[in-house]
Amino acid sequence: MKAKVHITLKSGVLDPQGKAVQHALRGLGFEGVDDVRQGKYIELDLADIDKERATKSVDDMCKTLLANTVIENYVIEIVE
Repeated sequence: MKAKVHITLKSGVLDPQGKAVQHALRGLGFEGVDDVRQGKYIELDLADIDKERATKSVDDMCKTLLANTVIENYVIEIVE
């Protein structure tokens, strides 16, 4: 079983890396990019075969280590 976790900054939180990417794209001639928000993508291979238990376990991982829940949101996708 595999867990895919997408972590993004909450709206309203400044994203200096996203702004740097947006500026670099503009400098390379890519116009029309109004905003860039950067995030993290994490894949976990899980030994657990119960989807509900796996989701709970990954949620606990996100709350404990993988995401800073004060400024970040996360979405978990479990793939069997």
